[in-house]
Amino acid sequence: MLALAYPHIDPIAIELGPLAVRWYALAYMAGLILGWNYVKALVRRPPHAMAEPLVDDFLVWATLGVVLGGRMGYVLFYKPGFYLAHPGEILQLWHGGMAFHGGALGVILAIVLFCRKYRLSILAVGDVVCCAVPIGLFFGRIANFINGELFGRVAPDVPWAMIFPGGGPDPRHPSQLYQAGLEGLALFVLLALLWRLPAVRFRPGTLAGAFLAGYGVARIVGELFRQPDAHLGFLWAGTTMGQVLSLPLIAAGAALIVVAQRRPKVA
Repeated sequence: MLALAYPHIDPIAIELGPLAVRWYALAYMAGLILGWNYVKALVRRPPHAMAEPLVDDFLVWATLGVVLGGRMGYVLFYKPGFYLAHPGEILQLWHGGMAFHGGALGVILAIVLFCRKYRLSILAVGDVVCCAVPIGLFFGRIANFINGELFGRVAPDVPWAMIFPGGGPDPRHPSQLYQAGLEGLALFVLLALLWRLPAVRFRPGTLAGAFLAGYGVARIVGELFRQPDAHLGFLWAGTTMGQVLSLPLIAAGAALIVVAQRRPKVA
């Protein structure tokens, strides 16, 4: 039975007395800071979705959207019964439990409210923000790998399979790394290439649609190798919750692309 050694890494990156900084927290910080700088670089170029100083303000809105939306998504989509019985644990973020689909809804709401306040184009701002989101997804999946969580399905014949702590004695797909590559690197490169096309960049909503559809496809593929959540297991016809929640993203993204491409280019 083939298996690579899992690189046991302490989930706590820095410990100063009672203060413990986890890799998971650093991953969120890296995604937000790098994404913030990337958005600032994008808005300097036409069609100038917003003034560069406003990106600093939006970082706060985005952070709240990611954290609150991600947490509530996990509570509602993955463990509603548990948190209904233990409502006090909803705010205990240090115990883990974040959902991308909830975080996405939180960021979308933040974009809508932010754009209404500053009278900006929701679709144009959505485009530049979506171009930066894969950065955070990449670091988040790497943090999942460091924590030894959300590991893959049993794969005894895969040379790069690993035995994860908490995953039993069988070697498994390092699906966190697959998802980091698909949802993070591949999606980032795709959006960066699309951004270079005037037919895409000057039709607001196209890039946001490409992100939604692209993430949905990447998540569905990644879930083929990931072990389903123990408390949910497989759903209908062998699907997982992550796959089911990704289908609306693909539909919404495709619809957004069609609508955006039918509109005239912005100046």
